[in-house]
Amino acid sequence: MSKEEDVKRACLAWDEAMTRNVVSEIGSYMSDDWICVGTEGGINTKEAFLSWIASGDLAHTTMSSDEMHVKMYGDTAIVVSRGTSAGSYQAAAFSLYEWSSNVFVLRDGNWQCVHTMLTPAKQQ
Repeated sequence: MSKEEDVKRACLAWDEAMTRNVVSEIGSYMSDDWICVGTEGGINTKEAFLSWIASGDLAHTTMSSDEMHVKMYGDTAIVVSRGTSAGSYQAAAFSLYEWSSNVFVLRDGNWQCVHTMLTPAKQQ
């Protein structure tokens, strides 16, 4: 399996873990210093993100990609994908169609995301 295919597999597995809402599983795909710039313009840390899931404030029912592009730079990958993130936040349902830009780094044989940036996408 090529590195590109391995990164795509990790991305899809991370999406599946999100829909199971298991904190330890989700966190295994994230570096300890992971940050996410969200569609609302704020920055979230791994600790904050996982605490929302652990508390039940955030739950995902859908994480899907209908388009994914991977560009390799040695043991670093830039992944740009488009898809749906849906679930509930503080008991309010949400469904977002968005672009996601992720930077993955190969560490100890595993791909970990170090940075995520989200932006709304147009439905085509």
